[in-house]
Amino acid sequence: MLEYYHADRLVFAVAGTPNLLEYDQGFFVKNGDGAADIKPIAHLYKTQVYELAAVLGIPEEIRARPPTTDTYSLPQSQEEFYFSLPYDRMDACLYARHHDISAAACGAALGLAADQIERVFRDIDAKRHAAKYLHSGPLTL
Repeated sequence: MLEYYHADRLVFAVAGTPNLLEYDQGFFVKNGDGAADIKPIAHLYKTQVYELAAVLGIPEEIRARPPTTDTYSLPQSQEEFYFSLPYDRMDACLYARHHDISAAACGAALGLAADQIERVFRDIDAKRHAAKYLHSGPLTL
């Protein structure tokens, strides 16, 4: 909030960094990345962010470091904490959900059973529904 205060005071814009997977599924803080004035990578899948980092020459040491939730003191990944699959598979399932690709076709591409993908689709829908308020603009009366 201190950063937002100074950005407002100086008439600066704040950039937030949620990617499409995080933004779609509500895995961001409303008054953190959610309050950002611009979200330049919110249209990129998580795997695309890693590809972009490689193209931009971000050192491997940084790219290889797994993102963490920083929520608990115990070590855990975002995959363990929030998402039901590794990023590459989660991105593929989200893509399939966005483009009406069947669970059977998605599962065949990922080597998973259709019922497993159906569970992921239900999880995507539930998180999307729960996070709907995070995508809302301010209310005016």
